[in-house]
Amino acid sequence: MQPRTLLLKHIVLVSVAAMFFVASPSFAQQKGASSSEMKTKEVRVNDLTLHYIELGQGTPVLLVHGTLEDYRTWDGQLEALSKGYRLISYSRRYHYPNEWPKDSTDFSVTIHARDLAAFIKALNLPPVHLIGHSYGAYIAFLVARDHPEVIRSLTLGEPPVMPLLKTTLEGDALLTAAITRSIATSEAFKQGNDEEGVRRFVNGVLGESSYEKLPPPVLKRLMDNVQELKGETSSRDLFPPTKCEDVQKVKAPTLLLDGELSPKMFHLINDMLEHCLPINDSGGISSDGG
Repeated sequence: MQPRTLLLKHIVLVSVAAMFFVASPSFAQQKGASSSEMKTKEVRVNDLTLHYIELGQGTPVLLVHGTLEDYRTWDGQLEALSKGYRLISYSRRYHYPNEWPKDSTDFSVTIHARDLAAFIKALNLPPVHLIGHSYGAYIAFLVARDHPEVIRSLTLGEPPVMPLLKTTLEGDALLTAAITRSIATSEAFKQGNDEEGVRRFVNGVLGESSYEKLPPPVLKRLMDNVQELKGETSSRDLFPPTKCEDVQKVKAPTLLLDGELSPKMFHLINDMLEHCLPINDSGGISSDGG
């Protein structure tokens, strides 16, 4: 009997998070399609308006961005991913240019997953190829688990499925370190220093001095979405309990992505996901291209 999920794990040369943080409008313009040249569309879901862009025709490919990002995140990939497909990139709740609530203390991955499922249904889409990055990957995972009927395939780039880290001593230590970084970020926000909060978060994910190396257009984009990070760091229900049994409920063909230079916790989480998902094939790309 063939396993019901095809899992491919590609190891790329850089952190997936870094790839998206450094992607700037100027880079996208060199490559072709740019979100800045496209008019956003709107759709009402769960009593709020979400903005999105789309291009191309064919089977839908839906992009779900990560923390401090929005529909513009994918500029460097728009042209390639829209060839032969209907490519859709949307901004999640609390993200530019969607309306900000008075606060985002109800922030949780579960709320975003409900929004994403409703978004797919509101657009009356057939089953989609769902691609999620970072926090967006966790959201995509939950939708694939709970709404398999709307998913054709699933791609997860550095999904922060933090509850899985509790299952090992190494993972628990990495989770404790992540919580410590989150507290430091939250303290900066409480002091009214939004830029310092973003700096602490970026350097905590990508390494010291990473924030200082980002180009101005990227820094602006991060600050456009600071409200969301405030929600993450103040939430009391950020991540739902997730066990291996939950992962096994995913029926869609699944691709896991991380980078050779990705933070250790993402490697460990992807290893756990790979262990839990049914497998009938796997592959990797090493630093020498093999």
